[in-house]
Order: sequence, then C-alpha cells, then structure tokens
Amino acid sequence: MTEQQQTQRYGEWVAVRRHGDRGFVAELVLDRVKAMNAISTRMAGDVGAACADLAADAGVRVVVLTSTHERAFCVGADLKERNGFSDADLMRQRPVTRAAYTGVLELPMPTIAAVHGFALGGGFELALSCDVIVADGTAVVGLPEVSVGVIPGGGGTQLLPRRVGAARAAELVFTARRVEAVEARELGLVDVLVDDGQDREEALAMAERIAANSPIGLRSAKRALRLGQGLGLREGLEVEDAAWRATAFSADRAEGVAAFNEKRKPDWPGV
Repeated sequence: MTEQQQTQRYGEWVAVRRHGDRGFVAELVLDRVKAMNAISTRMAGDVGAACADLAADAGVRVVVLTSTHERAFCVGADLKERNGFSDADLMRQRPVTRAAYTGVLELPMPTIAAVHGFALGGGFELALSCDVIVADGTAVVGLPEVSVGVIPGGGGTQLLPRRVGAARAAELVFTARRVEAVEARELGLVDVLVDDGQDREEALAMAERIAANSPIGLRSAKRALRLGQGLGLREGLEVEDAAWRATAFSADRAEGVAAFNEKRKPDWPGV
C-alpha cells in the first residue's frame, strides 16, 4: 500500500497512519501545526473518533501517538477557544474532551507516546494515558492547570501519582512547574530518553518489536497490568489469572508453542 492508502484523516488535525505491509502498528498523529496541537473541541472529537476506530480494529497490535509539530507534542487545551466560552459552553465541551483522553487511555493494545518539545497540561495527559512514554532531549512536560484556574482534567491527577507517587505528583501539580527532559526521566515522568529528534523513530521501532509478539498476549497483559493497579496482592493475582486463562487457551498460545519447538517465527492467529 502507498502512504496515502495507509493514512486515514479524522477531520483537519488528526490522522491514523498504518505501518508495514500488514499494518500491525498504527500511528495516531496530532497534526494541528498552527496551534502547537492545542486541543480544541473539534480536535478532541476527532481524537475520540480515531481512538474508537482503533479500539475496534483487531488488526492493530500497537498504537504510537505522535506530533507533526517541530517544537511541541501538544500544549494542552485550546485556551484561545475557551476564552470565549460561557459556563454552558464549557459544560458542553467536557464530555467531548473526556472522550479524547479516555479514548487513548482505554485502547486495548499497547500504546507508546513519542514526545518532543512541549507536552503540557492536556498534552502531557495524552502522553500519560499511554503505556510507555519515549521522549527526546527537547521535551518539556508538566501539568500547569492550576496556574490558569483549573485542575488537570484529562486524567492527570490519577495517572501521575501512579507513575511517581502521591507526594511527587502533588508537588508537580501544585507548583504547576515545567520539567525538562533529563529531570523528567529521573522522576519517571517519561520512560525512555533518546537523542533530539529521535523520539518518533524510537517509538515506532519499539512498536515494531512489541508487534512481533502475540496480539492476544499483548492485550491480555495490558488488561492485567491496568486492572491490577491499586488492588491488593491477592486480588491482583486473580486479575492476572483471568488474563492468563484468556490467553492460555487461545490459538495464539498453540501457535507460539509450536513455533518455538519448530524453531521458526510464529504466525499469530490473533484476536
């Protein structure tokens, strides 16, 4: 397939690009260059629509969230749009923006964010909604919402403490400070730090490595990791056991064992 055939647009500012002959890796592209990917109501709706299609696509094994802007991943909510909002307008927007963030968070396959430049507020929350964050040396991340009279509303108050602990998350949210790449890696705000300009390349390479594994196994492992968070050990092990059972009696398990014994690469039946 050509690049054009592999790319589907969702409105003006969001696209999904499939990689490889079989399209196992999908790239969810933020493409509102003139506004540094500021999330307007329309853009949020398009992100939500793209995620709904990706979630329903059994052929996608990994999703990589990227930006086309040279200096920003995403700067968060479109405050220029919100400047003209009434309270009623803001209430009407809320379910649309929530659907964008939860759309990324609830994707059933592994997700990777490729971050460079500014990832602030809702932009950082989109990254936090992914399973792994790859960042380059230009990355600047943070949740500055209290500095403009709101709070993180795209999952930040819940996702950040799960990464860095309650006290560290409180410090970052309350001070609204921006954190540069090296410190962000040290604090666990991002997971992999790469050379400038290499975030997308590394994220896509990681996605290809992940996509070589069992699609049923990947989804089951993600479900166990997500559902087990915050549970006691006994309850968490029950979550793991349910995910194991969903995988162990699948066609993927049979193919994986056969391929291992026959010393060949598996051809996963998948979901």
